[in-house]
Amino acid sequence: MKINLKELAVFSVLGALMYVSKQLLEFLPNFHLLAAFIVSSTVVFRQKALYPIYVFVFLTGLLNGFNLWWVPYLYIWTVLWGLAMLLPKRMPTWLAGVLYIVIAGLHGFAYGALYAPAQALMFHLNFEQTIAWIVAEFPFDIVHGISNMLCGLLILPMIAAFRQAQKLTH
Repeated sequence: MKINLKELAVFSVLGALMYVSKQLLEFLPNFHLLAAFIVSSTVVFRQKALYPIYVFVFLTGLLNGFNLWWVPYLYIWTVLWGLAMLLPKRMPTWLAGVLYIVIAGLHGFAYGALYAPAQALMFHLNFEQTIAWIVAEFPFDIVHGISNMLCGLLILPMIAAFRQAQKLTH
């Protein structure tokens, strides 16, 4: 995936915005705009949306510490990107809006289960311990999923803004 200098600037700023938005909302556990940013950027920039995602991941490690909690960040946001990539490029706006909110919510509801494989490997958890960890995490995942759905209401406006940014890069 070749990117030009303008795209590099846009993707860097977008990744930094993702990081700042998450930091600003830290006082609300499991409430952030990351799913909205990731789905929106994926719809507009497709494969190139991986650039801002990994700018965010790198900034998170750099500024918050490259520690064990960070390891799942290397794949967990890519799962949401992959879900967004699977959606058809062309669909009625009302359907797109609903599907974007649904996949953002599903990612939040499944966050603990997605995080669990790394936990199991890093802490040598057996299957029963891993399931117990997922179950213990699930109340937080419910909050995460609901908040992702609420923030998902911003996805269509964000797509419009990103399309404007995309026009500036060409």
